[in-house]
Amino acid sequence: MIGSILPGGVAAAELTVYPEGLQAHPAEEHLISRAVEKRRRDFIGARYCARQALAQLGEPEVPIGKAEDGGPVWPRGIVGSLTHCDGYKGAVLAHKLRFRSIGIDAEPHAQLPDGVLESVSLPSERDWLSAALPGTGLHLDRLLFCAKEATYKAWRPLTGRWLGFEDAHITFTVDEQSAGGAGTFHSDLLIPGNTTDGGTPLTSFDGRWRITDGLILTAIVTV
Repeated sequence: MIGSILPGGVAAAELTVYPEGLQAHPAEEHLISRAVEKRRRDFIGARYCARQALAQLGEPEVPIGKAEDGGPVWPRGIVGSLTHCDGYKGAVLAHKLRFRSIGIDAEPHAQLPDGVLESVSLPSERDWLSAALPGTGLHLDRLLFCAKEATYKAWRPLTGRWLGFEDAHITFTVDEQSAGGAGTFHSDLLIPGNTTDGGTPLTSFDGRWRITDGLILTAIVTV
């Protein structure tokens, strides 16, 4: 599903059903030894997908560690992103020589819980939602949250810094042929985007989104 919103040269793997008997890689087990069952399945499933994506890139299926901030530690020369929610685990990876960063997110296509929208959005974004929501049948509030999550995941590896929900302003377009179920988004970054890799400072990200089979999927792949 997520492959439909990714550019060429990027590897993706996903699970919509958790395989019976799937276990953690032995070198990763210590990272989740005290985790509850749901957390274990999210961790194991997403990293299983990551190893499938590594194989697509011609890379060995190595253990994937966890950084101090909780993000994955990729093998040298690889960039990528993981996501998981009920009914979906996914990973998108690429070679660092071709792509600078990746951020993906998956969310259930359902309304955000009461009170969440105000804490994850800017007033101008809420104004857009008020105008766009009526009659669409789409949970665009959750789409906004999903795009913000993908934005953070693309930002963090390049800057080493936190990006709050209030630090990015997101706008959306809809593909005319998609009947409202897919399109693009643009994340304007509202704080300085100096990076740790010595590259061009970040000012914005462009991504794609899709709503399908009860899921919202967002992806940013930066060159």
